Amino acid sequence: MLATTDVHVHLLAHDYYADRAAAVGLAKTATLIAAARAETFSSLLLDNGDFLQGNPLGDHVIAEMSGDEASTSTHPAIRVMNRLRYDAACLGNHEFNYGLDLLERALQGASFPIVCANIARELGDGPLQDALLKPPYALLHLQIACDDGRTLPICVGVVGFAPPQITQWDQKVLNGAVIARGIVEAAAAWVPQLRAAGADLVVALSHSGIGAPDEPVMAENATGALALIPGIDAIIAGHSHLVFPSGSFADLPGVCLADGTLHGVPTVMPGFNGSHLGVIDLRLQHQDGRWRVEGSLAEARPITTDTPDDPDIAAAVHPEHERAVAHARRAIGQSPIAINSFFACIGASAALDVVARAQIAHVAASIAGRPEADLPIVAAVAPFKAGGRGGPLNYTDIPAGEIALRHASDLYIFPNTIAALRLTGAELREWLEISAGIYHQILPGSCDAPLIDPDFPSYNHDRIFGLSAMIDLSQPARYDRHGILRNPAAHRVQSLTYAGQPVDAGQEFILATNSYRAAGSGGYIQADPSRHLDLGRTPIRDLLIRHLASGAIPDQPEAPCFRFRPMPGTSVSFATSPAATAHLDDIADLRPEPLGLDPDGFARFRLHL
Repeated sequence: MLATTDVHVHLLAHDYYADRAAAVGLAKTATLIAAARAETFSSLLLDNGDFLQGNPLGDHVIAEMSGDEASTSTHPAIRVMNRLRYDAACLGNHEFNYGLDLLERALQGASFPIVCANIARELGDGPLQDALLKPPYALLHLQIACDDGRTLPICVGVVGFAPPQITQWDQKVLNGAVIARGIVEAAAAWVPQLRAAGADLVVALSHSGIGAPDEPVMAENATGALALIPGIDAIIAGHSHLVFPSGSFADLPGVCLADGTLHGVPTVMPGFNGSHLGVIDLRLQHQDGRWRVEGSLAEARPITTDTPDDPDIAAAVHPEHERAVAHARRAIGQSPIAINSFFACIGASAALDVVARAQIAHVAASIAGRPEADLPIVAAVAPFKAGGRGGPLNYTDIPAGEIALRHASDLYIFPNTIAALRLTGAELREWLEISAGIYHQILPGSCDAPLIDPDFPSYNHDRIFGLSAMIDLSQPARYDRHGILRNPAAHRVQSLTYAGQPVDAGQEFILATNSYRAAGSGGYIQADPSRHLDLGRTPIRDLLIRHLASGAIPDQPEAPCFRFRPMPGTSVSFATSPAATAHLDDIADLRPEPLGLDPDGFARFRLHL
């Protein structure tokens, strides 16, 4: 079994944000697919979701599909998957970002079944009675070459699952059109049905990360619990953009890295953007008319610098690629300063400042004349490109000078829409406490202690533009990375001010944010609907483009929204892009000292608190 996951429209090895070649893409993964197929008589190629959204190519294709003269061409992701002869795929959460109508249109032309057993238009009394959006499973029939020279038929059942949180994350575009069940609940009902329908083997396409087996019923990362469901012979995992088997999961219960199993079930998670090809080899025995798994080996095969593109795949995407590149290169304005995200997680970032100012300007114009127009407006923004699993090239780095449409996409990579909440000073303080969970607790006197918790996603690290605060790193995190209160007595956020004045707990603000965050994602406040301001559904990237075109970028960097409380004699280590070396003046107050490159290619710096 061969598998991809979280391709995110990286069909070609091209970085549309930086307008340069990229190291990974499905055109390169296709070369790995061809090599793996040549190793065996029988194979299946499966995709685990998140193939329709994720870069300017995907956004441009969707724009062409939804315009006044809408394109009727097959979506290039589907075209490529047809060309590669995928046998089945499941839906991921990002398939829903554009709404159901565009999703259905994008999937037209697929020559392979697309399955999902836990997303429904209406729930019934149990999973088997749900009115599902897509078929829950597919039965795939193929021939197996046996050691004794015989060729025998086998039926493989493929069942798919998506994160149930899509109804929360994309509630504005879905508008109640779908409802979700927990992955494990759905699997427990449907796996026996696959067996009853004639499946000799059952493969679960789990667009879900690998968590502990005792995760909640509606867990986002439910693959660990899924592996305990009887009757599943293999699992393709995804969503979290990690690689399994790998050392990242060495300490998780039930993991055997040597053969790639999770609670005894062969499992693979093949990275993201086509970076890896998942391969699960099953050793089967046919006895008494039945197939039985005798052994297995799972691995994630990486693209290397020597992996060539598949020319057929490149040709299949060429028309849309050329149009997307031409569109992305269109000039829209000028910036007097460099805009980057090298230090976005430690307070200094022109990239976040620009987005925040665009959000505030739009909200202010939208509520003019309303009763709440007199309230102060602040903006929550988070760094989407701040290294992490994306590597040392995963940063915004826009030089001073011409601004193009690709730069707007680089500054805001998701199709979120603008949102605004009416919150109190006390609630904003808790908002920042959740955000401050990205930092490890630092003991006074520490030397080069790691600053950032790598398990805390940077896209959940909000800063609130318009407020100023001091962060006390000697305190433990008040909340964990899921937004769960862990240390009620801890208070990292101190000296919170607005316009130079202390923020009162009962003081009211308008918080400009995005639709994803306003829905409570990342463990942040899920405000009562009465406290949401009706602003329509303007994509943040659209209002950002208008802001960039208006020439409103200041010629000097903004003051940081927060600083760390001084801790004399204490230093931390911080990893960022090697290109950050040219911008160390942005964090001069932390007296950065270079510590060289780490094994992943990040530049490490000592920061003095």
